[in-house]
Amino acid sequence: MEIALIPDGEPAGADSVRPGSGTDYKRRLDIPSSLYSEVALYIVPRARKKEETVAQDVEVAEEPVAVVERGADADVEELEGIGRVTGQKLKERGYYTVRDLAFASVKEIADIIGNEERAAQIIEAARSMLGLSNFISALEVYRRRVNIKRISTGVRSLDELLNGGVETSAVTEVAGEFGAGKTQFCHQLAVMVQLPEDKGGLSAKAIYIDTENTFRPERIAQIARARGLDPDQALKNIYYARAYSSDHQMILAEQARRIIKQDNVKLLVVDSIVAHFRAEFPGRENLAERQQKLNKHIADLLKIADAYDVAVVVTNQVMAQPDVFFGNPLKPAGGNVLAHGATYRIWLRKSKENIRIAKIFDSPYHPEREATFKITEEGLTD
Repeated sequence: MEIALIPDGEPAGADSVRPGSGTDYKRRLDIPSSLYSEVALYIVPRARKKEETVAQDVEVAEEPVAVVERGADADVEELEGIGRVTGQKLKERGYYTVRDLAFASVKEIADIIGNEERAAQIIEAARSMLGLSNFISALEVYRRRVNIKRISTGVRSLDELLNGGVETSAVTEVAGEFGAGKTQFCHQLAVMVQLPEDKGGLSAKAIYIDTENTFRPERIAQIARARGLDPDQALKNIYYARAYSSDHQMILAEQARRIIKQDNVKLLVVDSIVAHFRAEFPGRENLAERQQKLNKHIADLLKIADAYDVAVVVTNQVMAQPDVFFGNPLKPAGGNVLAHGATYRIWLRKSKENIRIAKIFDSPYHPEREATFKITEEGLTD
């Protein structure tokens, strides 16, 4: 091992420092002894033999999951090349762990640190640390999918529709006209995720971002009682935030990442995802800007789902198609941006009395089919 003193402000020349180059870092940086009290201490490993590096690469390719688990939650400042100042800048923008950096884009990090080349190096280092730079076999992907977690909806027919419930590491969109049961669906999931696994939950907490002021704690209490949970405790296990604009909504999504990292959160709800975007960007002249912003938001949510193994559920409004004379003239709002961003898409519609019909109309592997359920005082039921 070799000890290198690197100024915490990361002056010119420090960016190029890489372990294993055989360089005498002290002489290269030429740090005056007067600055020793203001520098950060880094332990830099010497160069490994080529055979050891190749062997390590093979091990990573065979066991990528283990590698991710070991370093995913490491602080960003533990990554080689990031000092206290840069680490603080990243944390202020919602990048707290190596996992966050590994799933970020070069532009996002470059906008923070002001150097695109260095941003690319930091992201590559994070991905290498987590073993994300290697291809894996389809068999390994299949094994991961077999062990994926699901949150039961509490309704047998809906669980059968979704092959067991709402998946983690995915974005599930629930669309439908007003009164179709979208918010009721989200309220129920916020309670179900708290149940133990043998009862369909994940023994976890939920985050609820409310954009239309439709969250009702009284409804949570009703559903919790019906499921045998203490209403007060069920409410404590839900982090709630009211979003007042599209910008505020996106900021809350970034802040949710920190809560997920610190607490046992397995469900993130955004109800609804397009309300503020539609209100703030009216007309065709603003359509491009709106869609670009919405695309960024849905991409951030997908990264959270993927990086932290969280189930992200978003509700969506509908819009009318005046040129449709036969069939359903309604379609989900948000256009192709939202359609491509969501992993699974469910359409809810009203039927007789309190009966609702759910149809999964877009999925990587579910067939298109329908299921019926009821909305009662106890929540959603068969």
